[in-house]
Amino acid sequence: MTEQHTANSDISAGAIPALLIRGLKKAFADVRAVDGLGFEVHRGECFGLLGPNGAGKTTTIEVCEGLNEQDEGTVELLGLNWREHSLELRQRIGIQLQETQFPDKLTVEETLRLFRSFYRHGISIDESIRTAQLEEKRKARVGGLSGGQKQRLAMATALVGDPELLFLDEPTTGLDPQARRHLWDLVEALKRAGRTIILTTHYMDEAERLCDRVAIMDHGRVIAQGSPQQLIATVGGEDIVEFAVSASLAKEAAPAAIDSGSLTAIPGVQSHRVSDALHQLSVTELHTAVPLIFAELKQQGLHLTEFRTHSATLEDVFVRLTGRNLRDE
Repeated sequence: MTEQHTANSDISAGAIPALLIRGLKKAFADVRAVDGLGFEVHRGECFGLLGPNGAGKTTTIEVCEGLNEQDEGTVELLGLNWREHSLELRQRIGIQLQETQFPDKLTVEETLRLFRSFYRHGISIDESIRTAQLEEKRKARVGGLSGGQKQRLAMATALVGDPELLFLDEPTTGLDPQARRHLWDLVEALKRAGRTIILTTHYMDEAERLCDRVAIMDHGRVIAQGSPQQLIATVGGEDIVEFAVSASLAKEAAPAAIDSGSLTAIPGVQSHRVSDALHQLSVTELHTAVPLIFAELKQQGLHLTEFRTHSATLEDVFVRLTGRNLRDE
């Protein structure tokens, strides 16, 4: 009891990370899902674990949640580990899986009462229903809930034990835009309440909006880490210009060769890459760079077949680091 009290005092003082991972490895047969992973999550922050399907996000989270055991490495939650403190950890963390199956015949209230019974301490059923914005569905059977409502119920079951550390594994996958926004609002409310949240997602806009810091994973490793703003700054420009060109006005004209050096020589153009015949320029001062890009393409006798711009995003960070888009198979 004294040892646990000391640990809690250290945690409240910020001495112990909410999550500490060092040298984590996990393989399934001859496939290494996680390969030497390492990062820390501070108390009270929302930390995003990002990457494409197969990057190792879910395996990492399952090890952290105690659902899988690592082959090598250190994993500590709130200064504790699963081998020695499993019962204590289950009382202090909350988990929302990618997909949660609840009994269809139970009501929302009955489901939350069942989950609340698993914890020594926690919040009231009324508070958990309010937090998940399910007041109007309190007496509704789970089988009649929409996809978004079921995800909010899953969030409520993860919160009913009043966890110090909350895991959200792809919480908005498969949801329509409105349901995603509702989940985002809920996560932001949890952040304001000071919860520590680990969020896995392959939606970069979700990570940019919700996360204080992120780690981008690929092939079982962390390839970049920092705040979304810090990582986006590494792209080298504030905006991305994307275009395709042809050497003639014919609709079916083949993609044309382009003088890359002349494009990167344009003031404000930081870099140039080509993916599937689509050119991407990282630029600063978009309003001055775009007319010069148009003029240079015309000078080279090229005709635009596509053209668009967008602000640099975490997706562009991933492309810069890996040479492929996040959702490329």
